Amino acid sequence: MQQIEIFDIPSPCKSICLVNNRGYCKGCYRSRDERFAWNTLTNAQKKKVLSLCQQRYKRYLQKKQQAAAQNTQAEQQGFDF
Repeated sequence: MQQIEIFDIPSPCKSICLVNNRGYCKGCYRSRDERFAWNTLTNAQKKKVLSLCQQRYKRYLQKKQQAAAQNTQAEQQGFDF
C-alpha cells in the first residue's frame, strides 16, 4: 500500500546562497537547477534531491576531515624529537 503525502516537503534552503567551485550551494548543497526547479518538483523528486544533498554534505565533511588530518600530520613532522 502506498503512503499518501499530506504536506509538501519544505525547501532545505539555509539562506546562505553561496556557490562552491562545483556549482552547489554551500548552505543546502543543491545544484542551480535543483534550486530553481524546487517548487515544480514532485514530492518524490524532492526526496531524491534531499538524498543527493545529504550525500554531497557527507562527501564535503569527509574531505574536510582528510584535509585536517593531513595538516595535523604535516605539522607533527616538523618536530624532530
